[in-house]
Parts: sequence; C-alpha cells; structure tokens
Amino acid sequence: MYKKIRIGRGKGYRIEHGHPWVYQNEIEHTDPYISNGEIVDVYNFKDRFIGRAYYNAQSQITARILTRKEEQINTDFFSRRLLQAKRQREAYGYTHNYRLIFGEADHLPGLVIDKFGDYYVVQILTLGMEQWKKNITEILINQFRAKGIYERNDVPVRTLEGLTEQQGFLSDPFETHIEIEEQGVRFQFDLTEGQKTGFFLDQKENREELKAISKGAHVLDCFTYTGSFALFAAYYGAASVTAYDVSARAIERAVENATRNQLSQCTFTCANAFDVLPEKIKSGERYDMVILDPPAFTKSRKNIQSAIRGYKEINLRGIKLLKPGGFLMTFSCSHFMSDELFYETLCEAAYDSGRTLKRIKYLQQSKDHPVVLGIPETQYLKGYLLLVE
Repeated sequence: MYKKIRIGRGKGYRIEHGHPWVYQNEIEHTDPYISNGEIVDVYNFKDRFIGRAYYNAQSQITARILTRKEEQINTDFFSRRLLQAKRQREAYGYTHNYRLIFGEADHLPGLVIDKFGDYYVVQILTLGMEQWKKNITEILINQFRAKGIYERNDVPVRTLEGLTEQQGFLSDPFETHIEIEEQGVRFQFDLTEGQKTGFFLDQKENREELKAISKGAHVLDCFTYTGSFALFAAYYGAASVTAYDVSARAIERAVENATRNQLSQCTFTCANAFDVLPEKIKSGERYDMVILDPPAFTKSRKNIQSAIRGYKEINLRGIKLLKPGGFLMTFSCSHFMSDELFYETLCEAAYDSGRTLKRIKYLQQSKDHPVVLGIPETQYLKGYLLLVE
C-alpha cells in the first residue's frame, strides 16, 4: 500500500487531464510520515485515484506522476518504460544516436537519457528519480547492453530538489571522447563536457534542411557551439562558412570536426555574436544564409522581456546581413519564449529592418524529443527557415 495525497477542490483539472506535475499549493491532504522520494498515490477531491507519483515536500512541484495505473513502481516498471521508448524511436527510424528518454514525454519525469551508439548519458533532475538511478543503470547494462554509462548531473536545477550537482561514471570507466556519424558528417565530442549531454540531438532534422539551400552559399553561423550547423552547410556544398561562438573550448572542437571531415571552407572564431553582428553590418558584409541558434535567453518567466529584446536584436541584425533572396534559419530553445512570442518578435525585427520575411518551413525539435499534448513543457525548441527579400 502506498501512502496518499489528495488534491483540493477546483485544483485538479490540469492534472486529471494528463499533466504530471502536482504543485505544493494544489495539495489539500497528505498522509503522515511520507519521506521525500517516496512513491505515493494521488487522489482528487472526490477521493478518486488519479495516478501514482514520487513525492518531495522540498520541491515546489511536490509530486510528479509516473503512471495513471495502480501498478507497482519497481525495476520491471522502469524496464517497460525504457523498452517502450526504444521501440517508439526505432519505429520512426532512429537506431544509433538519439534521445532515448525525454522526461515527461516518456512518462518518466526528471529523467533524460541520450544514446550515442553503445554509450549512454544519463541526466537526473529530481530527487524522486534519483532513488531509481541504480535500477536504471542496471537496465541499461543488462538489457540494452550498454558499453558505458556516464551521468551528467551537473545542472543547477537539482539544487531545487535538495540534490547536489555531480557527474561521473555509472558503469566501468571508459574513453569519453566518442565519435558519431550523422548523415555522412562525423563528429567527435566529449561526453563529460559541454552543454546538455555533449551533443544537440534535438536539431537532427533541422540540420538536414540545409541540404537544399547550401550549395554555393556564403554562410554565417552564430552560436555555432561545436559546429554542427556549420559543418552540415559545408558538407552540403557551401562556398564558405563563417562561424562564431563565445566558448573557446567549443570552437576548438568545431575546428577539430571540420578537419576530421575535410571541410576547409569553414572558419571558426571565438567571439560574442552580439559584438560580431553590428561590426559586420557596419563593414558592409552580406551573406546568402544566416543561422542563429542561441542558448536559451531565459529559463524563467520573470526574465522574458529581456529575452525578447535579445531575440529581436540578433534577428534584426541577422536580417540586415542577408542579401535579397537569402535565408535566415533562426531558433529559440526557451520554453518560456512561446511560439506566439517568437513569431511576434520576428515580425517586429522584419518591420524594423524594412525587409519582407517569407516562411519556408516551421522548425522544431526532432522526433526523439516528442511533444505531449497537454504538457506544454515538452515543447521547447521552435524555429523558422525564412526567405528574406
């Protein structure tokens, strides 16, 4: 028997309709002596079962629902979830490198697992999921035949759950510099460093959009990180690719990857895009394509106005740097920068530039990062491929 929490009257609509988060101020009753990290049953105000969740009184999100069934939460439960996610990815063509578990979208809130060949990177964001780390590791080793597992739990959000930041091996130690291939382009990166789990799997399909528009183009790629968009533009026939990132280490990796793929038309420079773009406009430089894939300008609602100003500035300058008939590929990966806000910001940038923007394609996160209807937090990456007249 699991202990019980009950949601107050008028506060359970969102949860009963599929959202897995139960906030502290939504709970009317809690059974005594519930330990943080413990599995609990969630009921509505009419005492009807809603779901089974893990609990943490220290977190503002006090309970996160794992299942809507009255089933046991044990190693077999996690095994079924991981195998289900694997089958879903394989059904739409992912076999080698992909996000195996995308938190709430795979009904495992607080858990991210990325697969790079036979190696896995695990990121656990919540205390409730931390309790099952050993079980998850055993599943990856015994059922998924993982050659190596590394945890990237070096994220500040863990402190909100009463957890420390940490990273290290969950399997026997292994060489963390690995090489993967994506559509003919080879990338080497270190699982122990960089953003997220080391490589941006969520842009997989968007990188392929460059194939039709890169041939013979002069490309400017800002916020290049380790150069994935830049390398694909060059691989698909760009005449030149000029790329910038503020991280010196990321630029080193980008140069190494360009050399690995013999893409000599790429030039990588460590610099801040907010400084570089005005200088290029002033000097009269113009490009056939500009790619803008910045990190999230805000990770909270309170800083949204500052983020809007940042997105408008870089897109306005990117538009000004394009020749008539050039392409702008632009993104926002901030959940709080909604589709509507991002669209409005691009419209304002277009108006201020005096140019016309035509939407060629709406871009979003790859299929291994599924969006669950009713859980808006699962949708974070949005972008546009635009023709600039």
